[in-house]
Amino acid sequence: MIKNVIPEDIGYLSRAFQLARKGRFTTMPNPNVGCVIVKDNHVIGEGYHMRAGENHAEINALSVAGNFAKGATAYVTLEPCSHYGRTPPCTTALIKSGIKRVVVSMLDPHPDLTGRGIQLLKQSGILVSHSIMLSEAESINKGFIKRIRTGMPWIKLKLASSLDGRVAMSSGESKWITSVQSRQDVQCFRAESDVILSTASTVLMDNPRLNVRWSCFSKEMKNIYINGNQIRHPLRVIIDSTNRILPTHRFIQNEGGVILVRIKKDNLNWPKSVEQLLVSPIVNKSGLNQINLKKLMQYLACYLKINSVWVESGPTLSGALLDIGLVDEVILYQAIKFLGSNAKPLCLLPNLNKLSDIKTFKLIDITSIGPDIRLILQPNTVV
Repeated sequence: MIKNVIPEDIGYLSRAFQLARKGRFTTMPNPNVGCVIVKDNHVIGEGYHMRAGENHAEINALSVAGNFAKGATAYVTLEPCSHYGRTPPCTTALIKSGIKRVVVSMLDPHPDLTGRGIQLLKQSGILVSHSIMLSEAESINKGFIKRIRTGMPWIKLKLASSLDGRVAMSSGESKWITSVQSRQDVQCFRAESDVILSTASTVLMDNPRLNVRWSCFSKEMKNIYINGNQIRHPLRVIIDSTNRILPTHRFIQNEGGVILVRIKKDNLNWPKSVEQLLVSPIVNKSGLNQINLKKLMQYLACYLKINSVWVESGPTLSGALLDIGLVDEVILYQAIKFLGSNAKPLCLLPNLNKLSDIKTFKLIDITSIGPDIRLILQPNTVV
């Protein structure tokens, strides 16, 4: 519950969220967390979590504050950890520092840990306020929170089309429907994601690199990633149920790991960065074997601790994910042009036969990206 909140708390906690966002490209599988330490209405320490295995936000902020932390207030976007993992508990560090008050936005979503850090702080005589700016806390760690609560990652489906919902001419020509600015924006979403998911059909059609490219970043992104060598490349997961991907495909040669999702393995000579993952198939309505998408997502979340999946694929996988309700967010780029009725459609949803079956969405955001429009949508049934 919210107790002992003062007007200044919102401002300092907002600053902590700004800091937390700085880690959104690198913290996987950990959450994004920021911390601000304030004494006598002056910020004496700031920090955020950068990478798993490195110091948490509270430790980085305390190291800046030093001995001045005694008697100060710490603002943290997520409940301080109370257990030994790769690093010692932050609750212990806060208690030893002499902090007198801690303001926490959100409790730890893990059912075995929620409230434990708060309790330890209170037992040490520290005044604690929590459950403040909860919508911001949920938004900044959607993937981490969903993985902990449900055992599934947060799945973003990227779509790009003309105004009449077409993605390619009947010949397959599709480069480029949307603008350079939209493609730069996609690079930012890729950089934030843990996995880029695609299919063998998309690879065979376009031979994409499916990586994060510093040269394609916007000016804003280049200011964040001043050194292009610091980029964390998402894991590429390619659904390849009939073993059509070869070691010669371009994305195999790029930095970062690759998982080929298959029904059976082949004996080709693959680089060490490539793993063949066998996922038990299901039989579709046409009697063909296809990858069980729900089991794949559960594997990514539970065994690889994947928080977020960015999907770039053709109409078949896009439609399948929507059809079985696995999509949490749609990022739709629309070019202000028409491709005509002979062009290829955005999604294939063959199981929709009447209006009561259609997928409905709520509009979260609409933004102009260069000459294009970007819509961010969430299904009305999103968990």
